[in-house]
Amino acid sequence: MNLILLGPPGAGKGTQAEVLQKRLNIPSISTGMLLRNAMEQGTQLGKEAKEYIAKGNLVPDVLVVNLLRERLSQSDTNNGFILDGFPRTCAQAELLDTICSIDKVLSLEVKDEEILKRLSGRRVCNRCGASYHTIYKPPKQDMVCDNCGAVLSIREDDKEETVLNRLTVYHSQTEPIKEYYRLRGKLYIAYGQEEVSDTTKEVLRVLGLE
Repeated sequence: MNLILLGPPGAGKGTQAEVLQKRLNIPSISTGMLLRNAMEQGTQLGKEAKEYIAKGNLVPDVLVVNLLRERLSQSDTNNGFILDGFPRTCAQAELLDTICSIDKVLSLEVKDEEILKRLSGRRVCNRCGASYHTIYKPPKQDMVCDNCGAVLSIREDDKEETVLNRLTVYHSQTEPIKEYYRLRGKLYIAYGQEEVSDTTKEVLRVLGLE
């Protein structure tokens, strides 16, 4: 199965991608990771990408798709793959159609209020790496790490203003992709649940993998 995972930041796509990867025995592919690896290895495409980034520009869609084309030519994708984080726009979806055929697109739906609660409540210890959440996993003492006693911090990505901005970008740029795939009969909707295990059940049910 060639599968795309869509959903707002904080919806739990990465967690569900891991489950599906094991269930289907296919790789989960991140274009961000492909870009980083190509730049670290100094490949031709990696060098081109680095030039754009060094100038503060976005890496062109065509270059990203060419990286993806290389990755999809590897034998571990023969039985399928999972794309998490790509495509992000309808233009990217159209380019993707030129290099591979997508079987299903799963949109993981979570309300903005829930996303905000999930992300803005996260806390992390910069000393030992422990993670907490003000609602789901609060530290014993407010803003103090249970493990090492260091003061907890909020990642830039998790600050309320940043989360709201990321959601705005998602709704304006990425959400229209759902209609693109719905018109092609490839869109499947799963609703995120309070418990991760319940979300997994919903995902497997929607994809017919129960």
